[in-house]
Amino acid sequence: MPIRLIVGLGNPGPEYEQTRHNAGFWLVDNLAESHARGALSRESRYHALTAKTVIAKQEVWLLEPQTYMNRSGQSVGALARFYKIAADDILVAHDELDLAPGIAKIKKGGSSGGHNGLKDITAALGTQDYWRLRIGIGHPRALGLQQPVVDFVLHRPRREEQLLIDEALAKSLDVIPLLCEGKFEAAMMQLHTTK
Repeated sequence: MPIRLIVGLGNPGPEYEQTRHNAGFWLVDNLAESHARGALSRESRYHALTAKTVIAKQEVWLLEPQTYMNRSGQSVGALARFYKIAADDILVAHDELDLAPGIAKIKKGGSSGGHNGLKDITAALGTQDYWRLRIGIGHPRALGLQQPVVDFVLHRPRREEQLLIDEALAKSLDVIPLLCEGKFEAAMMQLHTTK
């Protein structure tokens, strides 16, 4: 089945805009820019910014929850229920501590890995079986930082990290049309193969 809903995770508000935790928003912002004329509109019944667009000849919803990260399921669940979108047809883009900046990976299901946004979406959908686009932001320890994780994700990446994250976002955007056609293996092969 093709992807019908692409969710970007982040926290609303200008103070969070450039923080690592908003990597999912960055992906959806790019998709809105290229496929929806930059237009995400506030939709109060979903507590989110949304746009309906066409990618690879498929109708796709773009969604950025405007609740805080740990309440993301409220938005995802509401839109998925209203439009009868199955968990299998949902892609959630989010920051991933376990991947280095510059790396992005696609997977289906699995645990939340301590990510509060994923925990809440799993609770709202009643299943872990949705697709995830994991955008590597690195872990403070792996990057030689003494910062607590909570503090780390709520700060801007260093310049060199941001450049790598932007590269991973660009590679991810290249495979979105494949995901919207339901070509998951081809998308994973392209994204996971390092050049």
